[in-house]
Amino acid sequence: MQTQSSDSPVHPFECVTFSSGEQVFCLEITQIREIRRWSPVTALPHAPGDVLGVMNLRGAVIPIIDLSARLGLGTTAQNDRNVVIVAQGKSNSSGFLVESVSEILAIGTDAIQETPDIKSDLTKGYVGGVIALEDEMIRVLNLDNLLQTETGAAA
Repeated sequence: MQTQSSDSPVHPFECVTFSSGEQVFCLEITQIREIRRWSPVTALPHAPGDVLGVMNLRGAVIPIIDLSARLGLGTTAQNDRNVVIVAQGKSNSSGFLVESVSEILAIGTDAIQETPDIKSDLTKGYVGGVIALEDEMIRVLNLDNLLQTETGAAA
């Protein structure tokens, strides 16, 4: 008869890393539908300051959010080197304007540390964990919380 180890298995976590507001973030790879070059969007009147407008993505109109502005890190200077990460949450899709995409990272879930308690509900809501690598800290974003506007409605 075999006995099972008391250690729980380490599940793989694959994510795409990117820069926004001169910081490094990631989203789980299964949440990303595509990565596109930046192109101008159609502005909407009275949209929140971090919503740049909407984009037609193969017949679906999706909001484009300046991720740096959503995270309180200032606005992203729009240029041809920026990219839009189109991500799918539980109930809707949005695009996030970021400075650049870096790499696909595969690690064990045990490498993701809890977000430190810094007395900010927004920080803990947007950042679901931190990956500490040798030369950088990567913040794991909580996509569903990012897709919520201040009023609680999905962006």
